[in-house]
Parts: sequence; structure tokens; C-alpha cells
Amino acid sequence: MIVGVVKEIKPHEYRVGLIPSGAESLVKMGHRVLVETQAGVGSGFLDEDYEKVGAKVVPDANTVFGEAEMVVKVKEPQPTECELLRKDQVCFTYFHFAADRGLTEGVLKSGCVAIAYETVRDRKGTLPLLTPMSEVAGKMSVQEGAKYLEKPMMGRGILLGGIPGVEPATVLVLGGGVVGTNAAKVAAGLGARVILMDINLDRLRYLNDVMPANVQTLFSDPQLIDHHLIEADLVIGAVLIPGARCPVLVKRDHLKTMKPGAVIVDVGVDQGGCCETIKPTTHDNPTYMVDDVVHYGVANMPGAVGRTSTYGLCNATLPYVKRLASQGYVKACKEDPGLAAGIDVHKGILTNKDVAETFGLSWEALTL
Repeated sequence: MIVGVVKEIKPHEYRVGLIPSGAESLVKMGHRVLVETQAGVGSGFLDEDYEKVGAKVVPDANTVFGEAEMVVKVKEPQPTECELLRKDQVCFTYFHFAADRGLTEGVLKSGCVAIAYETVRDRKGTLPLLTPMSEVAGKMSVQEGAKYLEKPMMGRGILLGGIPGVEPATVLVLGGGVVGTNAAKVAAGLGARVILMDINLDRLRYLNDVMPANVQTLFSDPQLIDHHLIEADLVIGAVLIPGARCPVLVKRDHLKTMKPGAVIVDVGVDQGGCCETIKPTTHDNPTYMVDDVVHYGVANMPGAVGRTSTYGLCNATLPYVKRLASQGYVKACKEDPGLAAGIDVHKGILTNKDVAETFGLSWEALTL
């Protein structure tokens, strides 16, 4: 199979879909690997690193999309890339369709096979390709939140962990999954008072056992959210419904009850976010104010730590890339229902029910 890797064009996206060692594995298996020039530079990989292992470096994305049978990316295809997708071509990347109707319609129009990292499941029912980036985003959410609590950043002027004799910040984490767990660990490690909320009691029991003493676990209900938003200095939105839009937990009216200079970091912004007033931002302009509350909505947070994120992502995706390349997507997905669950769009047909319901579009169960 011809496997293609393009340079990511989303603003400040420094990750790459395949590292040189991954390209080497594919080449040794008899596949051709095309890599757009400079694709790996943001993660510290030069064109020569790919050429040394047998990949072919090509001058532009048009060549990759034009020749590759499968394109391996990191972020969802941007509008110019959607126009390059071909009928029957496999595109393996993060899509987050539920947050972007235009993207959904563009990929449907292309006729490609869209396999979304974020909806692939393993035998345990977890999301193995979302997990590493959720780990990164969870840890980063506290780093960024701590920075924007500083007064020059329009925050409250609070040190997250406080000092002896001065109380620490209160951090409210909405969601106890991978993002929320990592956020709570980092915030607690810095000395903050942490409230971690979820609706899964079994998960809360587990977190209560493993978290340090300065993390309090609570069942998430609207009244408790109302109460803890009032006292929160930093709110981390860590809510996920796989493939679907995030439920809105922080309403516009809540902002008026929050402390001036409080910070919201909504990690689920690429799935619509759990804060009603959140919108996607970039690393160039990461924040904006609504009712004196700082909103941080960068939709590709892990892209800022491209080298760490690329290694973490490719460690998880490479086994799937190798199977897709060797077996073809049809055989690979028939043998692995969890991989088949990643096919959200199949040759012009929307196969993800949650995305269809989000936009009022028709859908069909996947047929291979």
C-alpha cells in the first residue's frame, strides 16, 4: 500500500502522523511511504530522517493526497485538504466531526473512508488512540490554567498552590476520565484544592482511592456544579461522549456567579465544549473574556508540545496503521470491530449516529 504523511496546516500544529521509525517499519513490510517535505520538523524530525529509512519525501500535500491510498494525519482535514481527499481513499486521523458540520459535509462529499482516532475502541471498550492525547491535554490544562490565573493574563492573580499561610486556588475538574484524572493529579501535585466531579460512581470510587488527600471526588449534578462554580478559581472542562457533542454543563448564566478573573480551560472544545460560551481559539490568541471570566479554548493543545505528543500518538496509532496497510481497511475492520467503530464516514455515507443526530443528518450502519 502507498501510505502518505502530510505536514499539518492547522495553526501551531507541530505534530506529525508518522515518525521515522514508523515509516521504517512500513517500508520493511513492503509498503511505500510518501512524506511531504518538512512534515516532521515541528516534532524534531528532518526530511533526511525519513529518507534514511526508505520513505520518499515529496514536495507538497497535493502529491501525497494524489498518490497515497491511505493518508495518516493528526488533525482533522482543513478545508483545502478536504478538497484533496479522493473517493475510496482512507484518511486516518482525528476528525471530531460532531463539532464541525462543514468538515462533516466536506468529508462526505469527498467519498473517502474516514477512520477517526477518537472513536476507535479496543477490546476493553476504551479509546486507545484518544488516550495519549487526553493525557497530554489533561496535564497541559492545568499548566495553562495556572498561567492564565496570573494578573497580567487577566486572571485573579492567584498562585495555584498558594504558599504557607495563604490558601491555594480551588480547581474544579468536570469529568473523571483520562483528561480529568491527569488534570487533577497535576493540580493536586502543585498544591491546589481540587474538586473532581463525574457521574460514574464506580469511577469515583476508584479515583477516591488513588488520588491524594487534596482531591475531593463528588457526584456531578446541576446543583453541585452551581455551588462549586461559585468558589472555583480554575475550571477544567474534561467531559467526553465519544463521537458526540459534549453536554453543556457551564451555562452563560453561571459566569455571572463566578469570581472575576476565574479561568475556564475547556479541553473538549473540539467536541463543542462543556461550557456554553467556549469557542475554539489558537495558540496565537488562546483566551478571551466573557463576563470577567477568562476562557481558554485552544482546540489542539497537545500540538504545542509536538515532540512529546507525536511520540505518544504514534506509539498508539502505528499498530493500526500497519494492519490497515497490510490487510486493507475492509479486512482489518472485519477482524477488529473496535477498529470498524472508527469509521465515521464511509464513501459518502455518514455511519456515526451521534454525529448524525448532532446535525440532523441521515446515517446508515456501517456495511463492509
